[in-house]
Amino acid sequence: MKQLITILIFCISFTVFGQKKIHVFVALCDNVNQGIVPVPKALGNGQSPRTNLYWGALYGVKTHFKRSKDWKFVKTIPSNNPKILERIVFKHKTSNTYLLADAYDGKYIKQTTIDFLEASSGDNPTEITVNDQKLSFGGNSDLVAYVGHDGLMEFSLSNKFSPKNTKKRDAIILACISKDYFKPYLQQTGANPLVWSTGLMSPEAYTLKWAIDGWILNESDAAIRERAAKAYHKYQKCGMRGARGLLVTGY
Repeated sequence: MKQLITILIFCISFTVFGQKKIHVFVALCDNVNQGIVPVPKALGNGQSPRTNLYWGALYGVKTHFKRSKDWKFVKTIPSNNPKILERIVFKHKTSNTYLLADAYDGKYIKQTTIDFLEASSGDNPTEITVNDQKLSFGGNSDLVAYVGHDGLMEFSLSNKFSPKNTKKRDAIILACISKDYFKPYLQQTGANPLVWSTGLMSPEAYTLKWAIDGWILNESDAAIRERAAKAYHKYQKCGMRGARGLLVTGY
């Protein structure tokens, strides 16, 4: 009996302490409401996740992760936030890692940015249930990511972001020139900039996926950034020198 109790305690501990959680905030591409170079109408409809460049298109977050051999699509979760048009959950097939992705209406890119930064600081935990298991994302995530247009090129934030606890959170920001524009705010949150950009880029999901691959394996920040650069070069054919100059890690 004592041995059985010990085994159960071990299993519970592994489930809780071996678990990793990722929250991805996607600002849907929006020709009308964002200061972007217009893309084809269906791809740039910020109110249509199904066809959107950063969500339902071939290299959008939803489609790319659903097609990946490394991730299992768990379910779509109804959102009670009208700004979030679709919320989905994935589980990594060979580790105890869950990923929650939120597709924000493109006209609410400012709120998407705020929500991402608040999560980076450990604020606004988001609880969901998967197979009778309660999981907490948002500020309780281990890794948070922003994908989309860099709205900070058009607006600034008056919000103040400060760490809510001592937990170390990593952050990936796939948006144009994100290091320059997000740095003043991310520094306030206390999060670690795992991968972000120094120039114009296409924030498609392959870069995110390859970076996460290394993060799950507990690789160094430099190794994870190298994975991101390799992914960007593979799909954009920009050369490794260019990809390494574009995607960087740390402050």
